Amino acid sequence: MEIQVLGPLTAADSGVSIVPTAAKPRQLLALLALNANRIVSVPQLMEELWGAELPRSAPTTLQTYILQLRRKLRAAAQANGRPGCAEEVLATRHGGYVLQVPDSSVDATEFDRLSAAGHAAFGVGDLEAASALLGAASALWRGSVLADVRHGQQLSIEVTRLEESRIGVLERRIRADLRLGRHHELIGELYALTGRHPMDEALHAHLIVALYRAGRAPRALTVYQKLRDTLVDELGLEPSGPLQLLQRAILRGEPADDYGMEGAAALVAGGRLVG
Repeated sequence: MEIQVLGPLTAADSGVSIVPTAAKPRQLLALLALNANRIVSVPQLMEELWGAELPRSAPTTLQTYILQLRRKLRAAAQANGRPGCAEEVLATRHGGYVLQVPDSSVDATEFDRLSAAGHAAFGVGDLEAASALLGAASALWRGSVLADVRHGQQLSIEVTRLEESRIGVLERRIRADLRLGRHHELIGELYALTGRHPMDEALHAHLIVALYRAGRAPRALTVYQKLRDTLVDELGLEPSGPLQLLQRAILRGEPADDYGMEGAAALVAGGRLVG
């Protein structure tokens, strides 16, 4: 079984898709996959599918959707020459249902595992491992979470959690790479990221540091000024204190190494991540 939610929804058993075509069964599969090996209660499932205003037919319709998913699972198993018991994969539990698959089968679960390992490696100063693990976590993404699935309240919570975690993983991987002296390699990536997030101060701080350490101080100051203009025009705000300190360090020709990663981390902790 392979289930991907970090982008459009895909789910297949040895290459045979089990994704329903109808919208609500897709929603149901997505929520079960994001909670793989954990019981999702019937009220949670119904809230996801219908919100607060439940139709009278909701319990019966939910059971129908579960049966449809099980038929998909059974057909995929048979297509792969296995008898397969769909009720063991999508199991009924007291008060709810659970999708029982290996943790490594779901890309979101693997992302969480790699992220945790990468953050731990960074915390103990193993920057090579941190960069590799966090880079592998980021590589699992194929677009926005469940880009082709409607999000009810339950899915919205999970999607927000994953998207926020994605930003944290990316930012910390860049910090690890900067500490490893990979500023030249990061410049192109950071230009692309700041282009997509024109008011994200942490990403701009990383780009400024990378440019400065690569001997491109004028370009670094241009990036700072462009960010300042954007923040003032769009929000009426000046860049935060750490960024202003970075600009002054560059103007004085002082090393920015101490600021480089810790200053951007302060921006993240302080909530100055916009856009």
